[in-house]
Amino acid sequence: MKTTLYRAKDRGHANHGWLDTYHTFSFAGYYNPDRIHFGALRVLNDDTVAGGMGFGTHPHDNMEIISIPLEGSLEHRDNMGNVAVIKEGEVQIMSAGTGVQHSEKNHSNSAAVKFLQIWVFPEEKSLTPRYEQKLFDKSKRVNKWQTVVSPMDSLDEGVKINQNSWFSLTNLKAGQGLNYTLNDAKNGVFAFVLSGETTLENETLGHRDAMGISEAKELNLKANQDSELLLMEVPMFA
Repeated sequence: MKTTLYRAKDRGHANHGWLDTYHTFSFAGYYNPDRIHFGALRVLNDDTVAGGMGFGTHPHDNMEIISIPLEGSLEHRDNMGNVAVIKEGEVQIMSAGTGVQHSEKNHSNSAAVKFLQIWVFPEEKSLTPRYEQKLFDKSKRVNKWQTVVSPMDSLDEGVKINQNSWFSLTNLKAGQGLNYTLNDAKNGVFAFVLSGETTLENETLGHRDAMGISEAKELNLKANQDSELLLMEVPMFA
C-alpha cells in the first residue's frame, strides 16, 4: 500500500471576493509540482461563491467534470441546451468530450453556495458531450457507502462517467467503522474528509484533509467524530 497525505492547510487558496476557493491540485494561479493530479483525478476545488455571482460562459473539452453542492444551489447553463439548478444532495456530471461551453452561478442572490468542482481525465477522448444530474437520498449513506458516480457500463446508481471510476459518499457516526473494497484492484482511492475526523489506515484526517492510496484492495476507516467522507476511486497512471 502506498499513501500520500494532503492536509487541508497545504492546499492552494485564492479569495477573489465573489469566489473563495481552495485547490487540492495545481489550478489557475496555484502551482505545486508535487500536486498535479492523483491518477485520473486532475482537479479537486472547494469553492464558495457569493450570492448572485458565478462563472461566466467558458469552454471545456475532453474532461469529466463533476459538481457536488454542499450548501445552497448552483445554476447551470450550457450550449447543449441544458438549463438546471443543482441542489445540495444532488450530483451533476458533464462529459465535455469534443467541446462544450457552460456557465455556473449561485442560484441565490443572497446566500453563498458551497460546492466541490472535480475533474477526471476521460477514458476515451473526443466523445459526444453529455450531461446528467441526479438527486440522492442522504439517509441511504448513513454508516455505509452510497455510490454517486460510476462507469458508463455499471449498474450502480451513480451518475455515469466516461472512466473506470466510482465516487462514494458516507455519513459515519462517531465510533463507527467502515471498510471500502475497490471495484478494480488496479485503481487508487482519493479520500476527502468533508467534515468531522476519521482514522483511515492508521492516519488521522480532519476537516478537508485528504489521503491518496494506491496498491491496496481494501481500506479501513473509523469515525472519531460524526464525519462525512467522499471517496474517489480512479485509475492510476504517472
